[in-house]
Amino acid sequence: MLTDTICAALSAAGLGIAGLTAYRKRFLAATRIAAYALIPLGLAMTGILDWLTDLVFKPSIWLGFGLLGISWALFMITRAVEHRSGGTRKERRAAAAAERAGGVSAGTSEPALGPGRGATGVKASGKPKTKGGTSSGTDDFSDIEAILKKHGI
Repeated sequence: MLTDTICAALSAAGLGIAGLTAYRKRFLAATRIAAYALIPLGLAMTGILDWLTDLVFKPSIWLGFGLLGISWALFMITRAVEHRSGGTRKERRAAAAAERAGGVSAGTSEPALGPGRGATGVKASGKPKTKGGTSSGTDDFSDIEAILKKHGI
């Protein structure tokens, strides 16, 4: 009941200010002030303010929010511990089984670059790019050395 009275007074004051603003020929600002002034009265008439006051002043509701906070904190702690320990239980068991089986899990026995790739990234089936027809690995860097010498490095 008190909130309804306060909201009605706020709306009346706001509408008075809007009227004074309109009297000064500032109609756009007066319309905006009137819109803001009607918000408290509208909230009071819909019953949202009664719901909010019940929400604020009931301890059981705050206990519920506290339990939700504790639940969220526990969830985040378990995620952090799981992330730090290396994954889920199933992933840890698979890693332990792979370690017992020889240290190499399936699919990781191949090198990262794939079969037949050298330092230049050319497939082994194709001819590597070298200068002068030599096949030593140091000639592959002769272009880089020439560029560095050209710049004085």
